[in-house]
Amino acid sequence: MSEELSVSTDERLSVIDVTSRVQEAVPPEATGTCTLFVPHTTAGVTINEGEQRLLGDFETALSELVPDDGWDHDRIDDNADAHVRSMLVGPSVTVPVEDGQLELGTWQSILFIECDGPRTRTLRVQTA
Repeated sequence: MSEELSVSTDERLSVIDVTSRVQEAVPPEATGTCTLFVPHTTAGVTINEGEQRLLGDFETALSELVPDDGWDHDRIDDNADAHVRSMLVGPSVTVPVEDGQLELGTWQSILFIECDGPRTRTLRVQTA
């Protein structure tokens, strides 16, 4: 089973908890795995705690780890920082599924990371 979710952002760098939307996309009878894939080079997905202050801390960490400017690629389209940040996050995660439920740990959430917003992006949800 495959589904595409649309994720919209208002800021250049945003971390958004999409756990409930992904759960809704998992078929009720599914048992196996759910793979989430972001088909964009300046966005990613990860799993961590979805607490609001921590999401802000994650945005701050990415900003401090990767400076906004000074990159060679900026001569093309001025978004090299977004590419580098998304490489650190990665484009996919896989979560076990049992009887239609994501088997995340107690504090785990699925986090979509936009590094070149504001934009509307696609998150692919593949359950097998």
